[in-house]
Amino acid sequence: MKFITKIVLALTMFSQVQAQTLHGDKEDIEVILNNTKAFSAYVMASDYKGIINSYTKDAKIFPNKTSILKGEDILKYWTLPEGISILYHKITQTEITVIEDTAYDYGYYEGKTKHKDGRISSWKGKYVIVWKKIDGDWKMYLDIWNSVQ
Repeated sequence: MKFITKIVLALTMFSQVQAQTLHGDKEDIEVILNNTKAFSAYVMASDYKGIINSYTKDAKIFPNKTSILKGEDILKYWTLPEGISILYHKITQTEITVIEDTAYDYGYYEGKTKHKDGRISSWKGKYVIVWKKIDGDWKMYLDIWNSVQ
């Protein structure tokens, strides 16, 4: 029985890995995957320094139903009002492509917000990120998303 469980687990993990299309240097892709996970952790922790350091200095974000934001407006966008928190944030890449010092990925995001009144709302959507390699690290240069709910 343990053997069958291991096979099912291995097949499940394999099928999840196969759901992603990855093109380019494996080390660069691994850094992008790790930086994506770190970004979600920063969002959930309201770590605004971590969020801002995830972007290039000349980054632009394209939030749903708003203008293109850059500079200090990126920090203002991610700064939550008092009493509101992000309980869950996850980005799932469908494809990652690395071409020299530029990369892009796209896929889906999802999360949960706790509001001042204790209410919890869920959200999800699709996104595209363009990355730039800066001093050996990958940072988000263009970040666009919109909801699918």
